[in-house]
Amino acid sequence: MGTDTVRADAADEAAGRRREQRGWYFYDWACSVYSTSVLTVFLGPYLTSVAEEAADADGFVHPLGIPVRAGSFFAYSVSLSVIVAVLVMPLVGAAADRTGRKKPLLAVAAYLGATATIAMFFLDGDRYLLGGLLLIVANAAQSVAMMLYNSYLPQIAPPEERDAVSSRGWAFGYAAGSLMLIVNLVLYLAHDSFGVSESTAVRICLASAGLWWGAFALIPLRRLRDRPATTGRTEKTTGAMGFRQLAATVRDMRRHPLTLAFLLAYLIYNDGIQTVISQASIYGSEELGLGQSTLIGAVLLVQVLAVAGALAMGRLARIYGAKRTILGSLVAWTVTLAAGYFLPAGAPVWFFVLAGGIGLVLGGSQALSRSLFSHLVPPGKEAEYFSAYEMSDRGMSWLGPLLFGLTYQLTGSYRDAIISLVAFFVIGFALLARVPVRRAISDAGNPVPTTI
Repeated sequence: MGTDTVRADAADEAAGRRREQRGWYFYDWACSVYSTSVLTVFLGPYLTSVAEEAADADGFVHPLGIPVRAGSFFAYSVSLSVIVAVLVMPLVGAAADRTGRKKPLLAVAAYLGATATIAMFFLDGDRYLLGGLLLIVANAAQSVAMMLYNSYLPQIAPPEERDAVSSRGWAFGYAAGSLMLIVNLVLYLAHDSFGVSESTAVRICLASAGLWWGAFALIPLRRLRDRPATTGRTEKTTGAMGFRQLAATVRDMRRHPLTLAFLLAYLIYNDGIQTVISQASIYGSEELGLGQSTLIGAVLLVQVLAVAGALAMGRLARIYGAKRTILGSLVAWTVTLAAGYFLPAGAPVWFFVLAGGIGLVLGGSQALSRSLFSHLVPPGKEAEYFSAYEMSDRGMSWLGPLLFGLTYQLTGSYRDAIISLVAFFVIGFALLARVPVRRAISDAGNPVPTTI
């Protein structure tokens, strides 16, 4: 009877874990349309056009009296949003670990981001400052929410399941992005049939991403559950305490230098990935002279192939290990990005070929990085360490957009800007190759999977 009870309890625990995992997947489904439709496709070219409308005769806008080339305003706004996220995430991460109440914090961040995205409907005329402000709020909120969301992974999946669970989450996100892009493409191409202008169609696409984000975020917020805090400290977290916690996290990471070494490698190569995601549409529209419908179609191709790529790379990780699979993806990123420099203008076919290459490695490289890091987190410090991870993922990804914007500002060439990003993947590869992940997992106090 006792054995039957143990088996029943184990079955109930496994069923509860699967329910949480399915709910967890749906946050990727909810928020990925922001990354796809807003950040990758529509907002960059549209905000640039709004800034150009407000620019002076020399092509400059002057936020707070600072001369900024209109073509660099979007990249600078992305960079500033990331700096804001860096300042906020330590506070939220400390509060989440001290109280164990991740879910209310996830709800606040998600709905703040969704609301700012919905408000992008009002971005018209020459309101480039409004667009920059909404981008900063939405992007920073998305970063904070993703930090909390990622920190659930070690709690809802045992070590042997994490590569697969993380990959499925990314696949859900890219599937949602594909579905929304199809709807966006129909609206954008047939905007006359719907009785709206091209500008209005773009603003509807932006706002619809926020509505989607807010609606589907309800599913993970219902299914995920909070765990009791394991730090032994549940006092109220103030701003100063949050930054003291960040300093304590950094000191703690110094006791886990291999975890810190992985984060450094990830910071470098992921900066390149995030910059490619956010600036690809600018490159296609401004440098290659491609139309909005071509860009939407290319990003849709990326989304579709990223679903297959994330799942395929998850399977490769089970055979060859996550580290080797990530290293292979970084080689593919380097080759693909270098090829992008030589793309001829006005040739959408070659742009689609490039998009296909990006799609095959995009989801897998991010999903496996997330699952690999989850093995390097000391038990009970998930939100704290994933706060640092998210700074590497989004919060510290300000150097790439800044370099991209500065390169364009100095040279006036988006080709020079795009080729500068190759360095991120080369350096990231070299740093990751030097990390002994088995020893890093063991040093963090976690069981070492058979294949890693």
